[in-house]
Amino acid sequence: MLPRLAPVAGVTALGLLPAAAPSAAQERPPFRPPAVPLVTCDPYFSVWSMSDRLTDEWSRHWTGAVQAMCGLARIDGQTYRWMGPEPSTAPAVEQRGVVVLPTRTIYEFVADGLSLTVTFTAPALPDDLDVYGWPVTYVTWEARSTDGAAHEVSLYLDCTAEWVVNTPDQAVTWDRVRFGGLTALRAGSADQPVLGRAGDDLRIEWGYLYLAVPDAGGQQNVMTSHAAARGGFAADGRLPERDDGRMPRAASDDWPVLAWALDLGPVGEAPVSRYAVLAYDDVWSIELLGTRLRPYWRRNGWEAADLLQAAVREYPALRERCRAFDEELVADLRGAGGEPYARLAALVYRECVAAHKLAAGTDGAPLLFPKECFSNGCISTVDVIYPSAPFFLLLNTELLRAQLTPLLDYAESPRWPHPFAPHDLGTYPLANGQVYGDGEHGEENQMPVEESGNMLLLLAALAQADGHADYARRYWPLLARWAAYLREKGLDPENQLCTDDFTGHLAHNTNLSLKATCALGAYAQLCEQVGEAEQGRVYRQVAEEMARTWLKRADDGDHYRLAFDQPGTWSQKYNLVWDRLLGLGLFPEEAVRREWAYYRTQLRPYGLPLDNRRSYTKLDWELWTATVADGVFPGDFADLVARVYRFANESPSRAPLTDWYDTETGVLQGFRARSVVGAVYIKMLDDRARWQRWSARAHG
Repeated sequence: MLPRLAPVAGVTALGLLPAAAPSAAQERPPFRPPAVPLVTCDPYFSVWSMSDRLTDEWSRHWTGAVQAMCGLARIDGQTYRWMGPEPSTAPAVEQRGVVVLPTRTIYEFVADGLSLTVTFTAPALPDDLDVYGWPVTYVTWEARSTDGAAHEVSLYLDCTAEWVVNTPDQAVTWDRVRFGGLTALRAGSADQPVLGRAGDDLRIEWGYLYLAVPDAGGQQNVMTSHAAARGGFAADGRLPERDDGRMPRAASDDWPVLAWALDLGPVGEAPVSRYAVLAYDDVWSIELLGTRLRPYWRRNGWEAADLLQAAVREYPALRERCRAFDEELVADLRGAGGEPYARLAALVYRECVAAHKLAAGTDGAPLLFPKECFSNGCISTVDVIYPSAPFFLLLNTELLRAQLTPLLDYAESPRWPHPFAPHDLGTYPLANGQVYGDGEHGEENQMPVEESGNMLLLLAALAQADGHADYARRYWPLLARWAAYLREKGLDPENQLCTDDFTGHLAHNTNLSLKATCALGAYAQLCEQVGEAEQGRVYRQVAEEMARTWLKRADDGDHYRLAFDQPGTWSQKYNLVWDRLLGLGLFPEEAVRREWAYYRTQLRPYGLPLDNRRSYTKLDWELWTATVADGVFPGDFADLVARVYRFANESPSRAPLTDWYDTETGVLQGFRARSVVGAVYIKMLDDRARWQRWSARAHG
C-alpha cells in the first residue's frame, strides 16, 4: 500500500460536511485537486481555480486562458481579498480549506474575527434535466463572527469581459437589464459571431454573460474598468456612481468588469448569507447537420429573463437539493470504493458535466453533445462517449441516449456509407458530419472495430440499466450491420487505430479484439431482448469461439500480449470490464486472475501504465481495470485507486483532471477537462442493486 500522503498547505479534505464545520472536515487527510471547479456548466462556460489558494491566481477557463473573477471583503473598514491576486494593496484572507463535492465547491476563509464561507453551486441534478441544463452557477456567501464581537462586513464580486470573447483583443459591450424585481449586469462581444468558429482551444465569442444579485438593501453595481471598481471598493467600500460608457472596446482595454458590492451590515455569531447568480445565454448552442439548436432550457420559448428569475425563485430549494444529493452520492461512492475513490468521483462530477452541452432537438427532445477537449475538439466522439458512459448509466440513462441519438441518426442516413460506426459528428460546436480520418469519404484512418464495438456495448448497457431494449430496437438494422462487421473483422483487427490513438496504428491489437468479442456477446444479449432468439444463439456461439481463440493466441505465459504477434508485451485489458458488468461470462476467472497478477508487477507510484511501450497511462482505463481486479483480488481496487488519487493530489500539472498522464512523474501528457473522467463511476455499476437504485431515481 502507499505511504500516508503529506498535507498540502491551505487545503482541507473532501467530506460530507460543509466547510462551516471545519473540525469535522479536518479530521480527514488533505486533498489538493490539480484544479478546483468554480463555474462549470458547459465547454464554453467552464471556469476553474488552478492554484492551492483562491487568492494566488486569477480564475481560468479550462483551456488555461484567464477568465478573471475578483472577490473582496471589507471587515471593519479593512479590505481583504478572498479571490484573485489583485488589488495587491489588499491582503489575502487566510484560506482554511476547500471541499469539492459533486455539485458544490466550498471555500472557508478567516480574517479579523470573521469566518467567510464561499460556495460555488452548479445545480446539475441529473434527475431533473430542466435545471441540469441551466447555464447557471450560484455564488453564496455566509459570514459569521468567531470572536464574539459584531463586525461591519461588505462583500465585492466582479467578472471581467474576458468571459465573452475568445481572445482579450476582441471588442465587448455591456449594459444593465432589469427583469421584474431583478437587476442584472450583462456583457457580450461586439460582433456576436454566433456559431461562427469551430475548434478546440477556443472560448465563446457570442451570447451574453449575466451577473445578478437578488434585490435587497445595501447593494451597489457598476460596469467600469477593473481599477475603478476594485480600487473604489478597496478604498472606502464604494463603487463608482456611473458606468463606463466607452464602448465597444477590447476586453483588454482597461479591463472592463461587471461588479457588485453588498453591504451585510453588522455580522455577529448568527450567520448572514447572501448570493449572486452567474449565467450565460448563448442563444444558439449547436449546429447539427446544418440546423441550429437552442440550449435545452430555451426549448419552450424561455429568454434570459425567464432563466434568471427562475434561478432566483428556485434558489432555496435547489440549495437544499444539491446539499442532499451531494451527501447521498458521496456516501455511496465511499461505500463502493473507499475515501480516495469518493474524492476522485466527486472531483470529476462537474468536469464531466461541463464537457457537454445539453441542447434541444427540433422536436424539443434533449440532445447532449460532448466536446473532445484538448484532443482534437471533435463533437460527439464515440470513443469519448464510451469511457464517460458509466456516469450516465448510473445517474440518468436519458442523458446517454441523448448523446447516442444524433450519432445513430447520422449513421442511418445516406451520408454515412460505411458498414461500421462513425467516429464523430464534426468539430465542436458544429456537428455537421465526421471530420476524423477520412471522414465520410474513405476507410483509411478510421476506428471501425473500436467504434462499432463501443456502440454495441453501450446499447447493451443501456438495455441492462433500463430493463428493456426498446431504444436498441429503434436502430436494429444498423446494429445488425455493425455486428456482422465485427464478426468478420473483430477477432484479429487489421492495422488500425483504437481509442488510444495517440499510440498510433497497431495491427492484431488484443485489447481491440477483446472489445469486439465482448461487443458480440452483448449483441447476443440484445437479440434475446428484442425477440431475435436464433440470431442471439448464433452470435453467442461466435463470441464464445472468439474468446477461446483469443485466450490461445494472446497467451504470453503469465499474462496476455499487447498484440497477437508480439511476444514479451502486455497491455491493460480494460475492455474486459463489460464481461463482468453485463454478465457475459465469456472469459474465465482464471484468465482475469493471471492478467491482474501480472499488472501487480508493473505498478508505478502514480498508477498502472497503459502498456509496455511507455510509462504513461489513461485514468479512465485504470479505473476500469481496477474494477475488473476487484472481482479476483479484493483490495487491489483500493491500491490502484490510491495511486491514481496520489497522482491527482501531487501532480505538478495544474489543470482540470487529465485522463492521460505519466505514472512516474505525474505530469499531464496532453488531455484535460474531458468528459471521459466520468469513467470513474464504473465501480458504482459493479453492484447491480446500487446501479439500479441510482438509475431508477431519474425515472421515478
